[in-house]
Amino acid sequence: MTESDLRQLLQGVQAGVITPDAALRQLQSGPFRTSDLGFAQVDHHRRLRQGMGEVIFGESKTAEQIIAITREAGSAGAPVLITRLQPEKLAALAHAFPSGRRNDAARTFTLHAPAPIEGVAGQPHVVVVAAGTSDHPVAEEAYEVAVAMGIPCNRIYDVGVAGLHRLLARVEVLQSATALVVVAGMEGALPSVVAGLLGRPVFAVPTSVGYGANFGGLSALLAMLNCCAPGVTVANIDNGFSAGFAACQVVRAVRSAAEGAR
Repeated sequence: MTESDLRQLLQGVQAGVITPDAALRQLQSGPFRTSDLGFAQVDHHRRLRQGMGEVIFGESKTAEQIIAITREAGSAGAPVLITRLQPEKLAALAHAFPSGRRNDAARTFTLHAPAPIEGVAGQPHVVVVAAGTSDHPVAEEAYEVAVAMGIPCNRIYDVGVAGLHRLLARVEVLQSATALVVVAGMEGALPSVVAGLLGRPVFAVPTSVGYGANFGGLSALLAMLNCCAPGVTVANIDNGFSAGFAACQVVRAVRSAAEGAR
């Protein structure tokens, strides 16, 4: 159940078209229901609260557990995103749900995935920016969040500070964004540059890409936390999901404010 569905239900009760008892039955079988699978409690209300259903972290679950949770969470046809999947789990999900959306680079699988929406200037949307080709997996994870949430999103990849002209050539596209996810490893400098060029919310993601002194992404994380440009919020190392979700929430808030002003 979405916000729109709930609003229509309440309006139906207000207009006398739907009885309170009928509305109660819909709510009991809908967003307020929690399914007990023994090893997992599936939260059917999260999509109404946050604009996206429960996301399944697949790395430390078995394929059988993931498939069972996915089937229950997607029983009403809503998108279900699973992250951090090993190849064998991706294959198992693709076999169990042939129509699902599989992204091997992002290590994600989405059941009932909406079609990706390209962002256009003048309309609220997210832009995902990656410094180097090695940062693509984390950037793709952020992108898949936008797809699952039905948020328009564009990608700009391989525009790191080692060749700053590549980024400057895309400034017009960057400026059209409502919020940005900026992904970088090595020294993690790209979010500082992007935030310094633009007056937009920037959600930075340090990656574990780099040589020994990178300390598995720790040096990039500290660099981003010490960013001189204002307005940069930093996610955990390799956590494209969290940054992508935060950027999409900004777009949802902007949309809601615009609808409320009409």
